[in-house]
Amino acid sequence: MIKNILQYVVSMGLILLCLLAGTNIQQLMGTAIPGSIIGMLILFALMASGLVPVEWVRPSANLFIRYMILLFVPISVGLMEHFDVLVNNALPILASAVGGTLIVLVVLGLMLDRMLRKGEK
Repeated sequence: MIKNILQYVVSMGLILLCLLAGTNIQQLMGTAIPGSIIGMLILFALMASGLVPVEWVRPSANLFIRYMILLFVPISVGLMEHFDVLVNNALPILASAVGGTLIVLVVLGLMLDRMLRKGEK
């Protein structure tokens, strides 16, 4: 019981420390990249390098994934508060979503075609 609680505390602490580090880096550098993304990249780099074993992060990560839908409630409320902005900018938002999707599909198709042709040689 105590071991499980400590595992959750350690994993939550690691995630929150990476978030805090990412937020501080974002504020110090003044970048447009959100601090949460920088923190997630820091956590990924720590786990990929082996400095932080995946088992240390797994308990809280599973908890976050299990209750992820609850984390979207504040975002949805925020979107509803700015619904008029979304409606006013619906065309650019839709155009960028569709255009971005088409660009990705075309580039991936061309890359796959090129890779398959190299594989035949």
